[in-house]
Amino acid sequence: MRVVVVGATGNVGTSLVEALARDESVESVLGLARRATGARYPKTEFARADVVTDDLVSHFRGADCVVHLAWVIQPSRDKDMLWRINVEGSARVLAAVAEAGVPALVVASSIGVYSPGPKQRVDESWPREGIPSSWYSRHKAELERRLDAFEQEHRDVRVVRLRPALIMKREAAESIRRLFFGPFLPSPLVRPRLLKLVPHIPGLVVQILHADDVAEAYRLAVVGDARGAYNVAAEPEVDGKRLARELGGRAVPLPAGIARGAAGLTWLLRLHPTSPDWLDLALGVPLLDTTRIRTELGWEPQRDAFAVVRELLEGLAARSGGPTPPLRRGDRRAEIEAGVGGKPV
Repeated sequence: MRVVVVGATGNVGTSLVEALARDESVESVLGLARRATGARYPKTEFARADVVTDDLVSHFRGADCVVHLAWVIQPSRDKDMLWRINVEGSARVLAAVAEAGVPALVVASSIGVYSPGPKQRVDESWPREGIPSSWYSRHKAELERRLDAFEQEHRDVRVVRLRPALIMKREAAESIRRLFFGPFLPSPLVRPRLLKLVPHIPGLVVQILHADDVAEAYRLAVVGDARGAYNVAAEPEVDGKRLARELGGRAVPLPAGIARGAAGLTWLLRLHPTSPDWLDLALGVPLLDTTRIRTELGWEPQRDAFAVVRELLEGLAARSGGPTPPLRRGDRRAEIEAGVGGKPV
């Protein structure tokens, strides 16, 4: 197989090219990214391509499968740019797949596509209107609507959409800090043994998995004959109380309204780059039932959620990064000069 990965240099993309390289049925991987990289992975070559402006068809011709991972979270203060890249850029990927005659397409959707619901497990049939106040959720819901239309028009293309929960790994720690916490995070203080007080927001329960585990889900989707949507998450679910127990600390209750207000104020003051609607997303989405991917694809995560959190915290404390531009160790001065979420960094 020849596989093209769009967005190959980020948190998931770097894990996926490694997973594909280990698969004997995969002969070559072409990784596309907006910024050039000197990183080296077996069976993989990289090329620069911007999903908004560049030709994609020539890169896709002859591919047996395209995996679309490209998505941006920053700059959070420029919603027009986010829409152009995430939604319109994704539409260009779909159009290029059709024009190039690629027989299979695997797309990164998200838990964020789901409509609000109680914190109970839902399967892939749960409504997909997103969380209204969350721009990220609205963008993912729009992506899936366009993917629905693509499937109707191109029934000969095998389409898979994965809907994962939060994804982390140590090598992505600096990227995650840059995207969500910003330049003022006191990194050495987030070591697990130092976190004695953990905020607990009632109703905020999340699912987490390792980037290598979600990469395995993508690999299975690429090389098999799967079609349709698959939820992807590891166990157990995580909230402030459970995390505090795991870390040997104490949970500090924090009402959702106060947390939302504080997040909004500190975002307006440019103390971090994360818009407060991310809290709406975390509070609003249901939990994922992963029965389908486990039974149909035989997927099983190799790390539990708490192990993944510990790995991320250690990575944040050590300012760990990876060999590609998105995973690089951050330049905090540049982040401040960019307005902490005001411009791309």
